[in-house]
Amino acid sequence: MADPFEVRIKFTNQLQHLNASVTSAQKAASYAIRHKDMDEDLHSCILEQVERNNMNNRANIMYFIEHLCDMAHREGHIELIRMMQRDILRIIDAVAPADGSGAANVKVVRRVLSGLRQKNMLTADTVAELEECLKERDTAQNHAESSPRAVDATRGGFGSSSSSSRPNGAPRLDKRQIEQRIEEDRERHKRLRENIWAVRPDGNEEFEKLWDDASDIGEDDFLAAQEDAAERKRAEIAVE
Repeated sequence: MADPFEVRIKFTNQLQHLNASVTSAQKAASYAIRHKDMDEDLHSCILEQVERNNMNNRANIMYFIEHLCDMAHREGHIELIRMMQRDILRIIDAVAPADGSGAANVKVVRRVLSGLRQKNMLTADTVAELEECLKERDTAQNHAESSPRAVDATRGGFGSSSSSSRPNGAPRLDKRQIEQRIEEDRERHKRLRENIWAVRPDGNEEFEKLWDDASDIGEDDFLAAQEDAAERKRAEIAVE
């Protein structure tokens, strides 16, 4: 049996170094499933890191949770999924706090919640309730930045606090973190577009999509077909 302390340290390190790639999330998820007998400790690591790290890493952990639940479902280890269900509100509070400091992560949370709902890991009612909370958090940042305190801060007035913090008290992201977030979002959007166009080789999804997109045949279509046939006939006569 592996040393619990060593497992915890290694898993924590993997969470801290998550990025936009699927590989990093799957590697950490595989490690967690391999040591599923320590699921309580591993889950506590997730909660600790999602509450302590910067907003970029919290977004990566949110995406990782979906990968972990997928793998736990395939391996039949439902307890990890139950822990996620139990603490989902705590996780969301960390990834997209109510003070608006994580407004950029609201879309991340919504995307993961949608994925978990589609896989029946969260009920539709639970997701609907969580969505109500997110509506306020999505706009909280805009309200904070348009407040009189924020105006004073930008003008260097008496109400300004520290140059390293936002008007709502949340720390600003430095330039490196902003560039990292832009690059990771670009990678995720690229992968999302690839998934949209992906078609299973053993199904008829592509045919059904084309069939659904095609409009019904009308009188204009028959007239166009007759004109094409007449044009071909004239071309055959001209060749002869």
